[in-house]
Amino acid sequence: MLTDFSIITQLTLSGALMGLVYTLIAYGFQLTYATSKSINFGQGELVMLSAFFSLSLIDRGLPFAVVVMGGLLFGTALGLVVERTAVRLALEQKNEGWILLTVIFGLLGFSVAENLYGRDDRPFPTPISADAISIFNISITPLEISIALGVLTIMGIIELFKRRTLLGKAFAAVSADRDAAELMGISATRIIMLSYGLSGMVAAMAGMLVAPITTVGPTMAAALILKAFAVAVVAGLNSGMGIILTGLFLGALESLASFYIGSGWREAPGLILLILALALRPNGIFGHAVSRKV
Repeated sequence: MLTDFSIITQLTLSGALMGLVYTLIAYGFQLTYATSKSINFGQGELVMLSAFFSLSLIDRGLPFAVVVMGGLLFGTALGLVVERTAVRLALEQKNEGWILLTVIFGLLGFSVAENLYGRDDRPFPTPISADAISIFNISITPLEISIALGVLTIMGIIELFKRRTLLGKAFAAVSADRDAAELMGISATRIIMLSYGLSGMVAAMAGMLVAPITTVGPTMAAALILKAFAVAVVAGLNSGMGIILTGLFLGALESLASFYIGSGWREAPGLILLILALALRPNGIFGHAVSRKV
């Protein structure tokens, strides 16, 4: 019985830590949805391209701290490009063209990666050890710990920025009511641009955190993005704590399903949760309906 309990605990912990990667990508969805009610459907390609760019910096022999900063800046720049080329005009014209344009941007990013780096997956060297350590008979690797630290750190920094800085308060104002914020002299266009830049930055962090585990390749984020979208929808696109809890739960559930039912069922929990959320609670478990005065 103790052995069974240890196995369940091990699977739950390992899966939950992986689920934090889904949380971070879902957080990127939340950032852009809050300010513009739009999301980047090419977010997975931002994860992948940022990982490839970071790998290129590693290949040049740069210190890992420089690689991390370079990757974050690259992801931020990609997010700004998406906003300027695929989102801004559609929002100005008040149509849903950003959906197709962000999908196209993602396909373009995939094609660029294949042509520049090839189709083969490549390892992502990291100074963080992959050797497991045992704590109360539960094995955990420093790489897995780095995922938790990286996700919570970058989300914490962004939340502090949003709550404690003047620009962050402008972010909150546009999120609450774009028209009222513009009447107060806040440039909603610049705030939306900021939200896409931050979204690109968290995508880059997700790529660098998961790359040492999954390797780097053009399809590395294909499964991640669907699970992240499921986390965002199930939790609600306006609940930060909700996506953390949902990401942890989904990661743990996937790990348990893979072990007890079969590896072919690993993707099933996310899809089932997504279907149930869309059918029964479209605003998300932790979300709330937005009332509009007319």
